[in-house]
Amino acid sequence: MKKIFYLVIILATGTISACKKDKKSSTVDTNNPSEPTKQGTAVQLAQDSIYLYAKENYLWFDQLPDYATFKPRSFKNAAPLTALSDEMDALSQYAINPNGGKPYEYYIYSPGLAKYSFIDDGTETGALNGVKGDFGFDYNYWDVDDIRFTYVYPGSPAGLAGIRRGYRIVSVNDNTNISYDGVSNGQTYGDGSRKNIKYVSNAIFNSGSVKMTVKRPDGTTFSVNLSTGNYNVNPILKDTVFNAGVGHKIGYFVFNSFTSDANADPKLNAVFANFTTQGITDLVVDLRYNGGGYVSTAEYLDNLIVPLSKNGTLMYNTYFNSILTTGKETLLQNQVRKDDNGNLYNLSQIDYSLNSQYNKPNFVKKGSLNVPRVFFIIGSGTASASELTINNLRPVMDVQFVGETSYGKPVGFFDIQINKYTMFTPEFSTKNSAGQGDYYNGMSPNTPGYPGIADYDGIDKDFGDLAENLLAHIISYVKTGTYSLPAKVTQSISSNTRSFSLQASRDKNMLLNKDKFTGMIFNSKKVKLKPKK
Repeated sequence: MKKIFYLVIILATGTISACKKDKKSSTVDTNNPSEPTKQGTAVQLAQDSIYLYAKENYLWFDQLPDYATFKPRSFKNAAPLTALSDEMDALSQYAINPNGGKPYEYYIYSPGLAKYSFIDDGTETGALNGVKGDFGFDYNYWDVDDIRFTYVYPGSPAGLAGIRRGYRIVSVNDNTNISYDGVSNGQTYGDGSRKNIKYVSNAIFNSGSVKMTVKRPDGTTFSVNLSTGNYNVNPILKDTVFNAGVGHKIGYFVFNSFTSDANADPKLNAVFANFTTQGITDLVVDLRYNGGGYVSTAEYLDNLIVPLSKNGTLMYNTYFNSILTTGKETLLQNQVRKDDNGNLYNLSQIDYSLNSQYNKPNFVKKGSLNVPRVFFIIGSGTASASELTINNLRPVMDVQFVGETSYGKPVGFFDIQINKYTMFTPEFSTKNSAGQGDYYNGMSPNTPGYPGIADYDGIDKDFGDLAENLLAHIISYVKTGTYSLPAKVTQSISSNTRSFSLQASRDKNMLLNKDKFTGMIFNSKKVKLKPKK
């Protein structure tokens, strides 16, 4: 499924069928009972569990209706995952953010769908632990009739076929009629039916094989026949060092997912060791497509970046709902885990109080890189753990924002196991040491609190290309101290007058490619348990 997530390796399949005893009555309406019951199908019992966990652990639990009003079992679909997802979407719309009057989980591109909460069938869990099973790429529209690869994982089917970011998709399954045909900013492209958009999306995200004709930047073309396959994820898609002159060396790397510590930390160590050896003076972290992942990995990256002088100072604060902070939760006893030493415990044994050391971690400097400034390249796909990483550093060093507005997810979740599914829904929020947080509308470059420059993603160039739009802005700033290159958000993608709204391509990403994880996962393996009574 979709969304943004967290950090706990799933160990147990602890589940609840329902958390109340049946009333002693002669008959029970299993399709629409007035309270939870142990009678019903597996899907109905899972629906009850989703509701009951939300009523206890959801960050805004006190705005949810009672069981009889909500009717968890009223969401019916022949596909169990769809039925559960429909229920989750409905639950997400009750809690209203007083700042704006819309739900906290209001999803601007498709109102009614949850912006954060989702049910996973194992796809996202596997990816976060370093294994994916797909073609290994993503794409976007560069112009109405121009689709480009936005990133490609090395070792994936697409990577092994020689595809690179910036290459153009000419045809999909021998069909060249793939131009953008949606509606954006009041303008209709093509007939507005989205037939072409859906065709490409289904061929790439909902099939086991695809044939494409691909054009390289030099104008040559080649054909590829891809089949989905499992591959190990290296979240670092590119790392390099540029000599910018004027006494500056820029260390640049693309970090595409906050996978588990076991997968990510050694790779991050290698990159930062190289940056240190080469004596970089400026750091660029490219998170433009990073939808988040494990909180522990976000903390690790922050500890590699933070200046030496800030070692031991507060990194951020974590906030749970009143049920958790006062230790009144009961259902989390069903969620059994193993700690790093192999000892069993359950999530109700964790101390969620405001004074818990877990809820206010300090920076613990890793490595010896010591730069005073970091540039973050961001976009609409930058979410959750990515935003946490950035937000934690804002009070302790010069943080510059380059690109488009981020996703906006200052909340995270546990991995709640319900039979073969995993429930992800906001259970905590965070704020940095300066009390900054609540960026539900995203982080927008060159606005108050987010210094930098706003501009579009230059997907016609590969990562690390000095002419790539966003990287070029940073190099200009390093050399001159100002973003002397003009932003091109109002200019054409090509040398001609823009014929294609940037918002249209963003609509495509948000509406059609919502199967990517966006979130941050709670570090349940990394915390101390409550003292035994």
